[in-house]
Amino acid sequence: MAQPTDIQRDLLALTADLKRLEAEYNMFFAGRLPRPPWETRGRVEALIKRWDRGHIQGSAERFRFETLQSRFQTFVDLWDRGMRAREEGRPGPFMQPPPKTPPKKKAEPGESKVLQVTAFIDPMREMDKLHSLYDTLMDARRETGGDVVPFHKFAALVKDQVSKLRESGNPEVAFRVAMKDGKVNFTVRGLKGAKE
Repeated sequence: MAQPTDIQRDLLALTADLKRLEAEYNMFFAGRLPRPPWETRGRVEALIKRWDRGHIQGSAERFRFETLQSRFQTFVDLWDRGMRAREEGRPGPFMQPPPKTPPKKKAEPGESKVLQVTAFIDPMREMDKLHSLYDTLMDARRETGGDVVPFHKFAALVKDQVSKLRESGNPEVAFRVAMKDGKVNFTVRGLKGAKE
């Protein structure tokens, strides 16, 4: 099998870096990254400039490069508009619409209000669900004047609980965040499989 040429290697790297850059910008605009991914963007720009100035012999490689270059430019325009909107404090292309919430009814004394239920099979591979559960629990604790636990300690607790309950024959483990009488309840229980 022939060795890949420089352009073929760079096109593979460019495709992978562009996917990574898109994911990192999505995480940044969602608030999961503290700053924009300038390093990845610089790497992608350097590769694009290198081959934009160079000569690409094969028409298939040239077409693929031009497609990636066009995609990158479209993303750059979108990301820059999002950054400008964020800096100016106005809604931009990444602004999430406010969630539609039904009017809140007063909880009866002794009544439990469930805020979130999340089931895990392997929490370390389900980081989005883990972050969402953590955010809900910490928001509830802040609301009631409780302390906020560092994420790594929370993740370790969830991982331990899932491991224990899975060892005792539960394929899936559910965590529930609820409010009752002004206090936060965080409970865990194993979910039996369909073959009960």
